[in-house]
Amino acid sequence: MSSQGGEKQGGKKGDMQGAKYKRVLRFCAHYWTLWPTLFASVLITRLLSTSIDVAVPWASGILVDAVATGARDNPGPAIRAAAIFIGIGAAFAISRNFVAFLVNRLSSRAITAIGRDAFAQVQRFSSDWHTNSFAGSTVRKITRGMSSYDTFTDTLLFGLLPSFIVVTGVSVMFWLRWPMLGAVVALSIAFYIAVVVLISVYYVRPANVAAREWDSRMSGVLADSITANAVVKSFGAEEREDKHFANVARNWEWRAVRSWDRGAINGLVQSVMLVGLQIAMLGAGLMLWSRGEASPGDVATLIATQFLINGYLRDIGQHVRTVQRTVNDMDDVLDFRDLTPQVADAPDAKPITVTRGEIAFDHVTFKYDGQSRALYKDFSLVIPAGQRIGLVGPSGSGKSTFVKLIQRLYDVQGGAVRIDGQDVSKVRQMSLREAVGLVPQEPILFHRSLAENIAYGKPDATLDEIKEAARLAHVGLFVDDLPKGYETLVGERGIKLSGGERQRVAIARAILAATPILILDEATSSLDSVSELYIRQAIERLSSGRTTIVIAHRLSTIQQLDRILVFDEGRIVEDGTHAELMRRPDGVYKRLLDTQIQAGEIAVAAE
Repeated sequence: MSSQGGEKQGGKKGDMQGAKYKRVLRFCAHYWTLWPTLFASVLITRLLSTSIDVAVPWASGILVDAVATGARDNPGPAIRAAAIFIGIGAAFAISRNFVAFLVNRLSSRAITAIGRDAFAQVQRFSSDWHTNSFAGSTVRKITRGMSSYDTFTDTLLFGLLPSFIVVTGVSVMFWLRWPMLGAVVALSIAFYIAVVVLISVYYVRPANVAAREWDSRMSGVLADSITANAVVKSFGAEEREDKHFANVARNWEWRAVRSWDRGAINGLVQSVMLVGLQIAMLGAGLMLWSRGEASPGDVATLIATQFLINGYLRDIGQHVRTVQRTVNDMDDVLDFRDLTPQVADAPDAKPITVTRGEIAFDHVTFKYDGQSRALYKDFSLVIPAGQRIGLVGPSGSGKSTFVKLIQRLYDVQGGAVRIDGQDVSKVRQMSLREAVGLVPQEPILFHRSLAENIAYGKPDATLDEIKEAARLAHVGLFVDDLPKGYETLVGERGIKLSGGERQRVAIARAILAATPILILDEATSSLDSVSELYIRQAIERLSSGRTTIVIAHRLSTIQQLDRILVFDEGRIVEDGTHAELMRRPDGVYKRLLDTQIQAGEIAVAAE
């Protein structure tokens, strides 16, 4: 029973490996054929250059025979043979380098296209995917896939293709001249290739795969720790992180050594088989010479051919290992390409048109993957155009999910979310998010200039427009202290700025974008009391005339809004203005506000 199971498993592995090769070949062929004329030129010139290489042993035999049979006083035939030999060698060198020029152009274009396509695909994966993925590992997988394509293409065009042409051509040539020698060469080469492929696929490959997986983990740990270096320093955890990385590195180390050792063993086996092939060829040649069936030139041809074949066969072993490794390394990029985005545009999706900004939840049912209970069940709500509402409630009550569904970061399982009557699942995501401005709780900035970060929602903004948005968001309170003003680079994720400064930049960005719908997720949580007052004034101006949704834990932020919704376990348990909700003696909102007042977090606002 176990034996049968093992056979089935092995068969499945073989089928999977074959499918993997086909997938990689289809992937590479797609990029090769994007430039058909250039690719055809590469193939034709490569075939010509390899054919010339096969002719070199033949030319050397002619030269030896011309020297052996010629007279010293008549060197003409020997000189002509030498000229042919030199000409063939020069033609091979020139044609091979010409192929390299063509391949350089093909590879550079294809690598650029692969990187561009992979980046575009990853950018469109869901928020969940990015949350659960290491940024460093993702970058490593994309760059490794790009370089692996280059190696794979070079191996095929400069390695396996010419090797196949040479060994086939030599075998046929010998078969036609000396059938016995042709049979020895053909069988020896077939046996050699079979052994090399089997060892590479079933012995070397598994070790390569394990080492590659831990290589990605090592990159992920590096990126994770370096990105969070501020946290590491704040807890004095450098040595702890050193140990964590060292542990991952040790796991990679022994797997890498095992992979390299198996490659060395594979090389040793190849060397032994090549010596055997050399003995077989030279033995057969000497036997033919002793029978008078081969001239000295034929023996010279045989010797030169043996060196030629040995070189190509020795490279075949390396090429098989390289192809195996690059196929594995391209797996991740192909997985990116083949992965269906969790949130995708409908085939007939059109740009959204937001003229008023009304938002409606129409009997929405939504459940996160992996959770047994739906957060929203038959949830309905209408936010009139231009209304400013606040969302409050405990963590996990559904506030953040509410705004994520408006942005269509997730798809609902039932009902629909509509903006001005348009189902957000049926419009283009890019146009939807261009219409919805967001100031997140933890603003993330690009490692670009302050001006570029403010203008991210409106890239064609003038410097005067940028400065006006910055003034309204009170960015001017700190911009004059920056070394280059608005041209100052803010660091990776905006690390050169404080949390409050980053938040003001995010608000300036939203002001400049001037979207008809605005979402503020704890937009004042990182600000001191004075800055909060300034930002509340900015938000008052920013939200005027726009449909505005404010998520708040500090309830001072939302007391002046038109409407406050109190969430609890995916339901709205209270709905009204600040004054209306405060008149409910046992209301959830009043209890939350009283708690914050007692804690001294906010002052009582005038009702």
